[in-house]
Amino acid sequence: MTDDTIRLATIGRLLRLRWRLLTVLAVVGAILGYGTSALFPPRYTSSASVLLPGQWEERELLTQVEIATSSAVVDRTAAALGWPGVGGGELRDRVSAGTTDGNIIRISGTAETPERARQLADRVAQQFIGFAARIAGDDTESDAATGPEALRRKVAETNRRITELAEAADPGRSVESVQARTALEKLRTALEEAMRKLEEADPAANKAGMVVMGPATRPAGEAPPTRTQLIAAGAVLAVLLAVVVQLTAARMNRRPRTEPEIAAALGSTPLGTVDVPGERVADAPGPAGRGALIRRLLGIDTRWDVPAPHTSGDEASRGIRYRRVCARLRERLPAPRRLLVVVPDGDEIAALAAGRLVAEADADPRLRMVRVPADRPMVPDRDTESGALIVLTAGSRTPGELTAIAEACADGGHEIVGVVVAGPVRDRTARPAGRTAAEDPAPALAAGGRTTGEPV
Repeated sequence: MTDDTIRLATIGRLLRLRWRLLTVLAVVGAILGYGTSALFPPRYTSSASVLLPGQWEERELLTQVEIATSSAVVDRTAAALGWPGVGGGELRDRVSAGTTDGNIIRISGTAETPERARQLADRVAQQFIGFAARIAGDDTESDAATGPEALRRKVAETNRRITELAEAADPGRSVESVQARTALEKLRTALEEAMRKLEEADPAANKAGMVVMGPATRPAGEAPPTRTQLIAAGAVLAVLLAVVVQLTAARMNRRPRTEPEIAAALGSTPLGTVDVPGERVADAPGPAGRGALIRRLLGIDTRWDVPAPHTSGDEASRGIRYRRVCARLRERLPAPRRLLVVVPDGDEIAALAAGRLVAEADADPRLRMVRVPADRPMVPDRDTESGALIVLTAGSRTPGELTAIAEACADGGHEIVGVVVAGPVRDRTARPAGRTAAEDPAPALAAGGRTTGEPV
């Protein structure tokens, strides 16, 4: 991969080539989600609605919501419930409130059982109504001689005085008495209208009398996150994390992918590229061992971040590439031409390409293939060979590993005469019916008698 934007095709290729690994990780994530759900007991949530009659502004409704979840209401609720070991501090995390359409406050309570959740919601609603009524002045212990009540008494006393003055006036005997009675009646009407407006504007008269709109319902299911949700979340998070990690690793990968980059890391000259049909790579025996078996089962034995193999020509066109590489070797080497073909261990594509080079060279130059581990390479000491030829796949090794291979060749007394890059391709020609992989020439050459340490 490069620094270009990651495309959906790239993610699709990752999912297609790593679906086994992602499936295993999804199962592991689901198991972790199940284990997490076992640590947290199930919770149930029930709600009760409280109607606030009268006209309310939004900020006033928010104030009532804060009052419903305040410590004063929750502590009174805990005392009324009397649950062993459950105080106001613990209930405060289980109680919530919010406004809905209209002057309705929905109070919710969460508990370990459905019945307890219903009791908690009902009790909080009751305690909230009682506490709000006390704040509004409806408590019997409030002072009735102050505030609006005192004003009402003054008005009643004034009305009585107006009645007394109207009866004391001489009715109908003079114009002045009639005018006085009319003025007193107007004053009485004005006082009654003022008291009516005062009662309409009094929040204690309008906003008191909150009622619970029925008992809280018994919850039918668990409150989120449920066990199923935790299991699903664990599986999804595991897959997403794996995808992100692999995409990040691919973008941070700086392995040489072109012939000049690989030759520069090895300090040599590129001699060309050769093609290896993907079908032969699949048929070739892979590395043995438990780790290799696990990688093969998980589908991580092949890289996903390399371009898809392009379509190659027939066997004759591929053979031309190999023969051209051999011709360049003959031009660069004096007679007798003996070379050590170095292939990094685990690079099956390069091993197939090296076996094909050995066959195409036909003892001129005389080639001997050896495999070396990439982490700690060890190249045989120089015997009759006049140099080393490195064969590997593009993007398969880091610059550090390539440098280590070059140093191992130098320690063995071998000068690197060139680098050959092998790449997988799709064979355009189909295998004839009845022909098996063992009958193809390239795998037989790769697995033939010319092994490490044997003469060619």
